[in-house]
Amino acid sequence: MQAVKRSEYIAEKKPIVRKLLDGLLEQYDYASVLLTCCDAKSYRMAKSGVSVSQSTAFGGNGMVVKVYDGRGYAEYSTNDITEAAIPEITREIKERLMPMTEKLPEGLEESRYQMLSDEPCTFYKATEYVQHPRELGDQKILEQLSALREKAFSHSDKLLDVVAMLSYQEYHKLFLSRNRDMEQSVLWTCGGIATAAARGQEVKSSYRGYSNLGGTELFAKMEREVPEIIQTTMDLLDAEPMEPGTYECICTPEVTGMIVHEAFGHGVEMDMFVKDRALAKAYVGKQVASDLVTMHDGNAVSEVATYFFDDEGVLAQDTLVIDRGILKAGYSDAQSAMHLGTNPTGNGRRESYERKAYTRMTNTYFEPGTSTLEEMIASVQYGMLLEDPTSGMEDPKNWGIQCMVNIAREIRDGKLTGRIFSPIVLTGYVPDLLKSISMVSKDMELGGSGACGKGYKEWVKVSDGGPYIKAQIRLG
Repeated sequence: MQAVKRSEYIAEKKPIVRKLLDGLLEQYDYASVLLTCCDAKSYRMAKSGVSVSQSTAFGGNGMVVKVYDGRGYAEYSTNDITEAAIPEITREIKERLMPMTEKLPEGLEESRYQMLSDEPCTFYKATEYVQHPRELGDQKILEQLSALREKAFSHSDKLLDVVAMLSYQEYHKLFLSRNRDMEQSVLWTCGGIATAAARGQEVKSSYRGYSNLGGTELFAKMEREVPEIIQTTMDLLDAEPMEPGTYECICTPEVTGMIVHEAFGHGVEMDMFVKDRALAKAYVGKQVASDLVTMHDGNAVSEVATYFFDDEGVLAQDTLVIDRGILKAGYSDAQSAMHLGTNPTGNGRRESYERKAYTRMTNTYFEPGTSTLEEMIASVQYGMLLEDPTSGMEDPKNWGIQCMVNIAREIRDGKLTGRIFSPIVLTGYVPDLLKSISMVSKDMELGGSGACGKGYKEWVKVSDGGPYIKAQIRLG
Protein backbone atom coordinates (compact mmCIF):
# COMPACT_ATOMS: atom_id res chain seq x y z
CA MET A 1 0.00 0.00 0.00
CA GLN A 2 1.14 3.55 -0.77
CA ALA A 3 0.01 6.81 0.80
CA VAL A 4 -1.35 9.61 -1.40
CA LYS A 5 1.43 12.17 -1.91
CA ARG A 6 1.21 15.65 -0.51
CA SER A 7 -0.03 18.41 -2.80
CA GLU A 8 2.54 20.68 -4.44
CA TYR A 9 -0.20 23.24 -5.07
CA ILE A 10 -1.02 23.48 -1.37
CA ALA A 11 2.67 23.67 -0.46
CA GLU A 12 3.05 26.58 -2.91
CA LYS A 13 -0.04 28.48 -1.74
CA LYS A 14 0.25 27.88 2.01
CA PRO A 15 2.59 30.85 2.77
CA ILE A 16 0.20 33.19 0.94
CA VAL A 17 -2.80 31.80 2.82
CA ARG A 18 -0.94 32.11 6.12
CA LYS A 19 -0.13 35.75 5.40
CA LEU A 20 -3.78 36.46 4.59
CA LEU A 21 -4.93 34.68 7.75
CA ASP A 22 -2.47 36.52 10.01
CA GLY A 23 -3.79 39.84 8.72
CA LEU A 24 -7.40 38.86 9.30
CA LEU A 25 -6.67 37.67 12.85
CA GLU A 26 -5.50 41.19 13.66
CA GLN A 27 -9.02 42.44 12.82
CA TYR A 28 -11.34 39.59 13.80
CA ASP A 29 -11.83 37.35 16.83
CA TYR A 30 -11.77 34.30 14.59
CA ALA A 31 -10.60 33.63 11.06
CA SER A 32 -9.94 30.45 9.09
CA VAL A 33 -9.08 29.40 5.57
CA LEU A 34 -9.95 26.17 3.77
CA LEU A 35 -7.67 25.66 0.75
CA THR A 36 -8.59 22.89 -1.70
CA CYS A 37 -7.28 21.33 -4.88
CA CYS A 38 -8.14 18.17 -6.77
CA ASP A 39 -7.33 16.01 -9.76
CA ALA A 40 -10.28 14.04 -11.11
CA LYS A 41 -10.91 12.07 -14.28
CA SER A 42 -13.72 10.00 -15.79
CA TYR A 43 -13.63 7.20 -18.37
CA ARG A 44 -16.57 5.71 -20.27
CA MET A 45 -16.67 3.04 -22.97
CA ALA A 46 -19.81 2.00 -24.87
CA LYS A 47 -20.98 1.18 -28.41
CA SER A 48 -21.48 4.90 -28.93
CA GLY A 49 -17.80 5.58 -28.33
CA VAL A 50 -15.09 6.26 -25.79
CA SER A 51 -14.76 9.32 -23.59
CA VAL A 52 -12.00 10.46 -21.27
CA SER A 53 -12.58 13.73 -19.45
CA GLN A 54 -11.21 15.83 -16.65
CA SER A 55 -13.84 16.36 -13.97
CA THR A 56 -14.49 19.40 -11.78
CA ALA A 57 -17.26 17.73 -9.76
CA PHE A 58 -16.84 17.72 -5.97
CA GLY A 59 -13.96 20.15 -5.97
CA GLY A 60 -11.78 22.60 -7.82
CA ASN A 61 -8.76 24.68 -6.82
CA GLY A 62 -9.54 27.58 -4.52
CA MET A 63 -10.17 28.69 -0.97
CA VAL A 64 -12.89 29.70 1.47
CA VAL A 65 -12.07 32.46 3.97
CA LYS A 66 -14.26 32.62 7.10
CA VAL A 67 -14.28 35.43 9.72
CA TYR A 68 -16.20 36.16 12.94
CA ASP A 69 -16.74 39.63 14.38
CA GLY A 70 -18.29 38.73 17.74
CA ARG A 71 -21.83 38.52 16.32
CA GLY A 72 -21.81 36.41 13.20
CA TYR A 73 -19.80 34.92 10.36
CA ALA A 74 -19.00 35.83 6.79
CA GLU A 75 -17.40 33.72 4.08
CA TYR A 76 -15.48 34.71 0.98
CA SER A 77 -14.37 32.30 -1.74
CA THR A 78 -11.88 32.80 -4.54
CA ASN A 79 -9.41 30.99 -6.75
CA ASP A 80 -7.13 34.04 -6.95
CA ILE A 81 -4.59 33.00 -4.35
CA THR A 82 -1.76 35.45 -4.79
CA GLU A 83 -0.07 37.97 -2.52
CA ALA A 84 -1.35 40.73 -4.78
CA ALA A 85 -4.94 39.65 -4.07
CA ILE A 86 -4.66 39.83 -0.26
CA PRO A 87 -5.53 43.56 0.12
CA GLU A 88 -8.63 43.20 -2.09
CA ILE A 89 -9.83 40.08 -0.25
CA THR A 90 -9.40 41.84 3.10
CA ARG A 91 -11.21 44.95 1.85
CA GLU A 92 -14.12 42.95 0.38
CA ILE A 93 -14.67 41.12 3.66
CA LYS A 94 -14.51 44.30 5.75
CA GLU A 95 -16.49 46.65 3.52
CA ARG A 96 -18.93 44.41 1.66
CA LEU A 97 -19.54 41.23 3.69
CA MET A 98 -19.42 42.18 7.37
CA PRO A 99 -21.85 45.17 7.06
CA MET A 100 -24.52 43.02 5.38
CA THR A 101 -26.39 42.40 8.65
CA GLU A 102 -27.11 46.14 8.80
CA LYS A 103 -28.93 45.85 5.46
CA LEU A 104 -31.39 43.11 6.40
CA PRO A 105 -34.90 43.50 4.92
CA GLU A 106 -37.56 44.76 7.31
CA GLY A 107 -38.97 41.98 9.49
CA LEU A 108 -35.78 39.90 9.54
CA GLU A 109 -33.63 39.73 12.63
CA GLU A 110 -29.94 38.97 12.89
CA SER A 111 -29.04 35.65 14.53
CA ARG A 112 -26.20 35.90 17.02
CA TYR A 113 -23.58 33.16 17.14
CA GLN A 114 -20.75 32.25 19.47
CA MET A 115 -17.19 31.84 18.30
CA LEU A 116 -16.26 28.45 16.87
CA SER A 117 -14.06 26.19 18.93
CA ASP A 118 -10.43 26.45 17.89
CA GLU A 119 -8.59 23.87 19.97
CA PRO A 120 -4.96 23.37 18.86
CA CYS A 121 -4.54 20.63 16.26
CA THR A 122 -1.78 20.04 13.73
CA PHE A 123 -1.38 17.06 11.41
CA TYR A 124 -0.99 15.73 7.89
CA LYS A 125 -2.88 12.53 7.03
CA ALA A 126 -3.39 10.63 3.80
CA THR A 127 -5.36 7.63 2.59
CA GLU A 128 -3.67 4.67 0.87
CA TYR A 129 -4.00 2.80 -2.41
CA VAL A 130 -2.55 -0.19 -4.22
CA GLN A 131 -2.56 1.23 -7.77
CA HIS A 132 -3.21 4.89 -8.57
CA PRO A 133 -5.33 5.47 -11.72
CA ARG A 134 -3.01 8.25 -12.78
CA GLU A 135 0.01 5.94 -12.53
CA LEU A 136 -1.81 3.18 -14.46
CA GLY A 137 -2.52 5.70 -17.24
CA ASP A 138 -5.36 6.37 -19.65
CA GLN A 139 -4.44 3.68 -22.17
CA LYS A 140 -4.29 0.86 -19.62
CA ILE A 141 -7.54 1.97 -18.02
CA LEU A 142 -9.30 1.94 -21.39
CA GLU A 143 -7.87 -1.49 -22.13
CA GLN A 144 -9.29 -2.80 -18.85
CA LEU A 145 -12.71 -1.28 -19.60
CA SER A 146 -12.63 -2.85 -23.07
CA ALA A 147 -11.80 -6.25 -21.57
CA LEU A 148 -14.79 -5.96 -19.22
CA ARG A 149 -17.09 -5.27 -22.17
CA GLU A 150 -15.69 -8.16 -24.19
CA LYS A 151 -16.14 -10.56 -21.30
CA ALA A 152 -19.74 -9.39 -20.83
CA PHE A 153 -20.62 -9.83 -24.52
CA SER A 154 -19.16 -13.35 -24.47
CA HIS A 155 -21.85 -14.40 -21.97
CA SER A 156 -24.92 -13.56 -24.06
CA ASP A 157 -25.95 -12.72 -27.61
CA LYS A 158 -29.01 -10.87 -26.30
CA LEU A 159 -26.95 -7.90 -25.06
CA LEU A 160 -27.55 -4.65 -26.91
CA ASP A 161 -24.79 -2.75 -25.14
CA VAL A 162 -22.45 -2.87 -22.18
CA VAL A 163 -21.21 0.42 -20.76
CA ALA A 164 -18.06 0.22 -18.64
CA MET A 165 -17.05 3.22 -16.53
CA LEU A 166 -14.35 4.36 -14.14
CA SER A 167 -13.78 7.64 -12.33
CA TYR A 168 -11.44 8.83 -9.64
CA GLN A 169 -10.65 11.87 -7.56
CA GLU A 170 -7.54 12.74 -5.64
CA TYR A 171 -8.22 15.75 -3.45
CA HIS A 172 -6.19 17.75 -0.97
CA LYS A 173 -7.43 20.14 1.70
CA LEU A 174 -5.62 22.46 4.09
CA PHE A 175 -7.41 24.06 7.03
CA LEU A 176 -5.72 26.94 8.83
CA SER A 177 -6.92 29.01 11.79
CA ARG A 178 -5.19 30.63 14.75
CA ASN A 179 -4.59 27.26 16.40
CA ARG A 180 -5.17 24.73 13.65
CA ASP A 181 -2.95 23.56 10.80
CA MET A 182 -4.48 20.42 9.29
CA GLU A 183 -3.88 18.91 5.88
CA GLN A 184 -5.33 15.81 4.23
CA SER A 185 -4.88 13.92 0.96
CA VAL A 186 -7.57 11.48 -0.16
CA LEU A 187 -8.03 9.21 -3.19
CA TRP A 188 -11.26 7.42 -4.12
CA THR A 189 -12.13 5.42 -7.21
CA CYS A 190 -15.52 4.37 -8.57
CA GLY A 191 -16.56 2.04 -11.37
CA GLY A 192 -19.75 0.92 -13.02
CA ILE A 193 -21.12 -1.63 -15.48
CA ALA A 194 -24.44 -0.88 -17.18
CA THR A 195 -26.10 -3.43 -19.44
CA ALA A 196 -29.05 -3.52 -21.82
CA ALA A 197 -30.53 -6.70 -23.31
CA ALA A 198 -33.45 -7.47 -25.59
CA ARG A 199 -35.78 -10.34 -26.35
CA GLY A 200 -38.02 -9.41 -29.24
CA GLN A 201 -39.42 -5.96 -28.53
CA GLU A 202 -38.73 -6.17 -24.80
CA VAL A 203 -35.63 -4.35 -23.54
CA LYS A 204 -34.30 -4.54 -19.97
CA SER A 205 -31.35 -2.81 -18.37
CA SER A 206 -29.41 -2.96 -15.12
CA TYR A 207 -26.47 -1.27 -13.46
CA ARG A 208 -23.95 -2.24 -10.81
CA GLY A 209 -21.66 0.28 -9.16
CA TYR A 210 -18.31 -0.15 -7.43
CA SER A 211 -16.28 2.07 -5.15
CA ASN A 212 -13.34 2.12 -2.80
CA LEU A 213 -11.10 4.39 -0.82
CA GLY A 214 -8.15 3.60 -3.05
CA GLY A 215 -7.29 3.05 -6.70
CA THR A 216 -7.79 0.78 -9.67
CA GLU A 217 -7.52 -2.37 -7.57
CA LEU A 218 -11.29 -1.98 -7.97
CA PHE A 219 -11.02 -3.59 -11.43
CA ALA A 220 -10.49 -7.06 -9.94
CA LYS A 221 -13.94 -7.11 -8.33
CA MET A 222 -15.59 -5.67 -11.44
CA GLU A 223 -14.06 -8.39 -13.62
CA ARG A 224 -15.01 -11.12 -11.16
CA GLU A 225 -18.68 -10.12 -11.09
CA VAL A 226 -19.29 -9.79 -14.85
CA PRO A 227 -21.03 -13.22 -15.18
CA GLU A 228 -23.36 -12.38 -12.29
CA ILE A 229 -24.18 -8.98 -13.79
CA ILE A 230 -25.09 -10.52 -17.14
CA GLN A 231 -27.21 -13.21 -15.49
CA THR A 232 -29.14 -10.54 -13.61
CA THR A 233 -29.84 -8.73 -16.89
CA MET A 234 -31.04 -11.97 -18.51
CA ASP A 235 -33.25 -12.66 -15.48
CA LEU A 236 -34.95 -9.30 -15.99
CA LEU A 237 -36.16 -10.43 -19.42
CA ASP A 238 -38.38 -12.95 -17.58
CA ALA A 239 -39.63 -10.48 -14.96
CA GLU A 240 -43.33 -10.08 -14.16
CA PRO A 241 -45.24 -7.07 -12.79
CA MET A 242 -45.44 -6.90 -9.00
CA GLU A 243 -48.83 -7.26 -7.33
CA PRO A 244 -49.05 -4.45 -4.75
CA GLY A 245 -49.05 -5.52 -1.11
CA THR A 246 -47.03 -5.87 2.08
CA TYR A 247 -44.44 -8.62 1.90
CA GLU A 248 -41.87 -10.24 4.13
CA CYS A 249 -38.70 -9.03 2.43
CA ILE A 250 -34.99 -9.63 2.60
CA CYS A 251 -32.92 -6.68 1.41
CA THR A 252 -29.41 -7.02 -0.03
CA PRO A 253 -26.75 -4.70 1.46
CA GLU A 254 -27.27 -2.29 -1.47
CA VAL A 255 -31.01 -2.04 -0.77
CA THR A 256 -30.32 -1.79 2.97
CA GLY A 257 -28.01 1.12 2.14
CA MET A 258 -30.73 2.90 0.19
CA ILE A 259 -33.11 2.48 3.14
CA VAL A 260 -30.47 3.76 5.57
CA HIS A 261 -29.75 6.75 3.34
CA GLU A 262 -33.27 7.70 2.30
CA ALA A 263 -35.36 6.45 5.21
CA PHE A 264 -33.23 7.79 7.99
CA GLY A 265 -30.00 9.39 6.76
CA HIS A 266 -31.51 12.65 5.53
CA GLY A 267 -33.94 12.72 8.44
CA VAL A 268 -31.18 13.20 11.01
CA GLU A 269 -29.21 15.90 9.19
CA MET A 270 -29.47 18.47 11.95
CA ASP A 271 -29.64 21.59 9.79
CA MET A 272 -33.14 20.21 9.12
CA PHE A 273 -33.71 20.30 12.91
CA VAL A 274 -32.88 24.02 12.89
CA LYS A 275 -35.57 24.60 10.25
CA ASP A 276 -38.08 22.21 11.90
CA ARG A 277 -38.16 20.16 8.71
CA ALA A 278 -37.37 16.78 10.26
CA LEU A 279 -39.69 14.69 12.43
CA ALA A 280 -36.65 12.97 13.97
CA LYS A 281 -35.98 16.06 16.10
CA ALA A 282 -38.86 15.06 18.41
CA TYR A 283 -37.75 11.42 18.66
CA VAL A 284 -34.24 11.72 20.12
CA GLY A 285 -34.09 9.26 23.02
CA LYS A 286 -37.09 7.30 21.72
CA GLN A 287 -37.45 4.01 19.89
CA VAL A 288 -37.54 4.44 16.11
CA ALA A 289 -36.44 0.96 14.98
CA SER A 290 -36.18 -2.68 15.99
CA ASP A 291 -33.69 -3.37 18.78
CA LEU A 292 -31.68 -5.26 16.13
CA VAL A 293 -30.89 -1.93 14.44
CA THR A 294 -27.74 0.08 15.23
CA MET A 295 -26.84 2.83 12.80
CA HIS A 296 -23.64 4.84 12.31
CA ASP A 297 -22.37 7.69 10.20
CA GLY A 298 -18.70 8.53 9.84
CA ASN A 299 -15.22 7.15 9.81
CA ALA A 300 -15.70 3.83 11.63
CA VAL A 301 -15.47 2.34 8.12
CA SER A 302 -13.40 3.35 5.09
CA GLU A 303 -15.19 4.22 1.86
CA VAL A 304 -15.41 7.09 -0.61
CA ALA A 305 -16.78 9.56 1.97
CA THR A 306 -13.96 9.00 4.47
CA TYR A 307 -11.91 12.07 5.42
CA PHE A 308 -9.92 13.31 8.40
CA PHE A 309 -11.60 16.71 8.91
CA ASP A 310 -14.66 18.32 7.37
CA ASP A 311 -14.90 21.55 5.40
CA GLU A 312 -15.24 23.62 8.57
CA GLY A 313 -12.13 22.22 10.22
CA VAL A 314 -13.99 19.83 12.55
CA LEU A 315 -12.34 16.46 13.04
CA ALA A 316 -14.17 13.52 11.47
CA GLN A 317 -15.63 10.96 13.84
CA ASP A 318 -17.98 8.02 14.21
CA THR A 319 -21.50 9.14 15.11
CA LEU A 320 -23.79 6.57 16.72
CA VAL A 321 -27.20 7.54 15.34
CA ILE A 322 -29.38 4.60 16.46
CA ASP A 323 -28.36 2.30 19.31
CA ARG A 324 -30.39 -0.93 19.40
CA GLY A 325 -33.46 0.84 18.09
CA ILE A 326 -33.14 4.07 20.12
CA LEU A 327 -32.44 7.32 18.29
CA LYS A 328 -29.37 8.74 20.05
CA ALA A 329 -28.29 11.67 17.90
CA GLY A 330 -28.15 13.24 14.50
CA TYR A 331 -25.12 14.67 12.75
CA SER A 332 -24.39 18.30 12.10
CA ASP A 333 -22.28 21.05 10.64
CA ALA A 334 -20.69 23.53 13.04
CA GLN A 335 -23.20 26.35 12.66
CA SER A 336 -26.27 24.11 13.05
CA ALA A 337 -24.72 22.56 16.15
CA MET A 338 -24.10 26.02 17.59
CA HIS A 339 -27.73 26.98 16.97
CA LEU A 340 -29.00 23.77 18.61
CA GLY A 341 -26.55 23.82 21.52
CA THR A 342 -24.90 20.53 20.53
CA ASN A 343 -21.39 19.52 19.51
CA PRO A 344 -20.56 19.46 15.78
CA THR A 345 -19.99 15.96 14.43
CA GLY A 346 -17.68 16.70 11.50
CA ASN A 347 -20.42 16.57 8.86
CA GLY A 348 -20.07 20.09 7.47
CA ARG A 349 -19.41 19.50 3.77
CA ARG A 350 -19.19 21.67 0.66
CA GLU A 351 -19.71 20.66 -2.94
CA SER A 352 -16.71 22.86 -3.70
CA TYR A 353 -14.86 25.89 -2.33
CA GLU A 354 -17.51 28.04 -4.05
CA ARG A 355 -20.35 26.52 -1.99
CA LYS A 356 -21.75 26.83 1.50
CA ALA A 357 -21.20 24.03 4.03
CA TYR A 358 -24.29 21.96 4.84
CA THR A 359 -24.87 19.01 7.14
CA ARG A 360 -24.22 16.00 4.94
CA MET A 361 -23.94 12.26 5.38
CA THR A 362 -20.60 10.48 4.98
CA ASN A 363 -20.42 6.67 5.33
CA THR A 364 -23.87 5.75 6.66
CA TYR A 365 -24.77 2.17 7.55
CA PHE A 366 -26.47 -0.38 9.81
CA GLU A 367 -24.26 -2.63 11.93
CA PRO A 368 -24.18 -6.37 11.11
CA GLY A 369 -26.13 -8.90 13.17
CA THR A 370 -25.86 -12.62 13.85
CA SER A 371 -27.86 -14.37 11.09
CA THR A 372 -26.73 -15.88 7.79
CA LEU A 373 -28.43 -15.16 4.49
CA GLU A 374 -29.36 -18.84 4.22
CA GLU A 375 -31.09 -18.71 7.62
CA MET A 376 -32.96 -15.58 6.62
CA ILE A 377 -34.26 -17.05 3.35
CA ALA A 378 -35.24 -20.29 5.12
CA SER A 379 -37.32 -18.28 7.62
CA VAL A 380 -39.58 -16.74 4.93
CA GLN A 381 -42.83 -18.56 4.19
CA TYR A 382 -43.73 -16.21 1.36
CA GLY A 383 -41.85 -13.06 0.45
CA MET A 384 -39.23 -11.36 -1.72
CA LEU A 385 -35.48 -10.91 -1.94
CA LEU A 386 -34.96 -7.30 -3.05
CA GLU A 387 -31.93 -6.44 -5.21
CA ASP A 388 -30.52 -3.67 -7.38
CA PRO A 389 -31.75 -0.32 -5.96
CA THR A 390 -32.05 2.44 -8.54
CA SER A 391 -33.35 5.61 -6.85
CA GLY A 392 -35.01 6.93 -3.73
CA MET A 393 -36.88 9.88 -2.24
CA GLU A 394 -37.49 10.79 1.38
CA ASP A 395 -39.75 13.13 3.32
CA PRO A 396 -37.95 13.97 6.60
CA LYS A 397 -40.85 16.12 7.81
CA ASN A 398 -43.35 13.25 7.66
CA TRP A 399 -40.99 10.25 7.62
CA GLY A 400 -42.25 8.86 4.35
CA ILE A 401 -40.09 6.92 1.91
CA GLN A 402 -40.39 5.95 -1.75
CA CYS A 403 -37.63 3.95 -3.41
CA MET A 404 -37.21 2.07 -6.67
CA VAL A 405 -35.75 -1.45 -6.78
CA ASN A 406 -35.05 -3.27 -10.03
CA ILE A 407 -35.52 -6.87 -8.88
CA ALA A 408 -37.67 -8.82 -6.42
CA ARG A 409 -36.96 -12.57 -6.32
CA GLU A 410 -39.82 -14.69 -5.01
CA ILE A 411 -39.27 -16.78 -1.86
CA ARG A 412 -41.76 -19.55 -1.04
CA ASP A 413 -41.47 -22.03 1.84
CA GLY A 414 -37.93 -20.89 2.61
CA LYS A 415 -36.57 -21.25 -0.94
CA LEU A 416 -36.01 -19.01 -3.94
CA THR A 417 -38.42 -20.12 -6.67
CA GLY A 418 -36.69 -18.46 -9.63
CA ARG A 419 -39.69 -16.19 -10.25
CA ILE A 420 -38.76 -12.51 -10.66
CA PHE A 421 -40.73 -9.26 -10.46
CA SER A 422 -39.69 -5.86 -11.83
CA PRO A 423 -39.77 -2.90 -11.47
CA ILE A 424 -40.56 -2.47 -7.75
CA VAL A 425 -41.67 0.59 -5.80
CA LEU A 426 -40.87 0.38 -2.09
CA THR A 427 -42.95 2.72 0.11
CA GLY A 428 -43.88 3.21 3.72
CA TYR A 429 -43.65 5.06 7.03
CA VAL A 430 -40.03 4.92 8.18
CA PRO A 431 -40.51 3.83 11.84
CA ASP A 432 -42.94 1.08 10.77
CA LEU A 433 -40.40 -0.29 8.31
CA LEU A 434 -37.45 -0.10 10.72
CA LYS A 435 -39.40 -1.52 13.68
CA SER A 436 -40.40 -4.52 11.55
CA ILE A 437 -36.77 -5.62 11.05
CA SER A 438 -36.59 -9.13 12.52
CA MET A 439 -33.28 -10.54 11.24
CA VAL A 440 -29.90 -8.96 10.40
CA SER A 441 -27.03 -10.79 8.69
CA LYS A 442 -23.43 -11.23 9.82
CA ASP A 443 -22.13 -9.93 6.51
CA MET A 444 -22.21 -6.26 5.55
CA GLU A 445 -21.02 -4.13 2.66
CA LEU A 446 -20.94 -0.44 1.79
CA GLY A 447 -20.84 1.23 -1.60
CA GLY A 448 -20.56 4.77 -2.89
CA SER A 449 -20.48 4.82 -6.68
CA GLY A 450 -22.99 7.68 -6.86
CA ALA A 451 -23.44 11.03 -5.14
CA CYS A 452 -25.98 12.73 -2.89
CA GLY A 453 -27.63 16.09 -3.43
CA LYS A 454 -29.21 18.41 -0.91
CA GLY A 455 -32.51 19.32 -2.50
CA TYR A 456 -31.31 18.26 -5.99
CA LYS A 457 -28.13 20.34 -5.68
CA GLU A 458 -25.01 20.64 -3.52
CA TRP A 459 -23.61 17.26 -4.56
CA VAL A 460 -21.13 15.40 -2.38
CA LYS A 461 -19.67 11.91 -2.35
CA VAL A 462 -21.32 9.51 0.12
CA SER A 463 -21.46 5.79 0.77
CA ASP A 464 -24.10 3.66 2.44
CA GLY A 465 -24.89 0.04 3.13
CA GLY A 466 -25.00 -2.55 5.84
CA PRO A 467 -26.03 -6.19 6.20
CA TYR A 468 -28.92 -8.14 4.71
CA ILE A 469 -32.06 -7.26 6.67
CA LYS A 470 -35.45 -8.97 6.92
CA ALA A 471 -38.48 -6.69 7.30
CA GLN A 472 -42.14 -6.17 6.42
CA ILE A 473 -42.21 -3.80 3.42
CA ARG A 474 -44.97 -2.43 1.21
CA LEU A 475 -44.21 -3.09 -2.47
CA GLY A 476 -45.93 -2.06 -5.63
